[in-house]
Amino acid sequence: MRVQKNTVVSLTYELTDASGKLLEKADTPISYLHGGYGGIFPLVEEALHEMEVGYSCSVSMEPEDTFGEYDAELIRIEPRSSFPDNVVIGMHFEGAAEDSDDYILYKVTDVTDDSVTVDGNHPFAGMKLNFSCTVTEVRPATPEEISHEHVHGPHGHHH
Repeated sequence: MRVQKNTVVSLTYELTDASGKLLEKADTPISYLHGGYGGIFPLVEEALHEMEVGYSCSVSMEPEDTFGEYDAELIRIEPRSSFPDNVVIGMHFEGAAEDSDDYILYKVTDVTDDSVTVDGNHPFAGMKLNFSCTVTEVRPATPEEISHEHVHGPHGHHH
């Protein structure tokens, strides 16, 4: 079966930076719903379209094709009193800018007696990335997966 719109594609992958340093690797295959549903980088989806099980590729991507450019405005220094007593570097918190309903995930990068510094950038923001993958399975998506716009079951989302 070929990778086409409304098929579920399973693949193994490695994500590396421009120098080849390994950033992520799937120990088990991941699955996504093919066809513009946002389950994988668009350039990777484009490279996999019409391919079959066993196909391997490597796609080089600029920041605008992945997690965007690094945005210094997403670094915020907040009052220490706004956080729990046990806050430590590396913790994550959801937050939104004033007058916004758009929540993003912030990572704590510094803690002092008076303040907590958080960064809302994705860890790979601003980086050129290489996504290497091999297709391990292709199957038709179920009507429920298509209506929900994501994969259910093994390697996918569970309700």
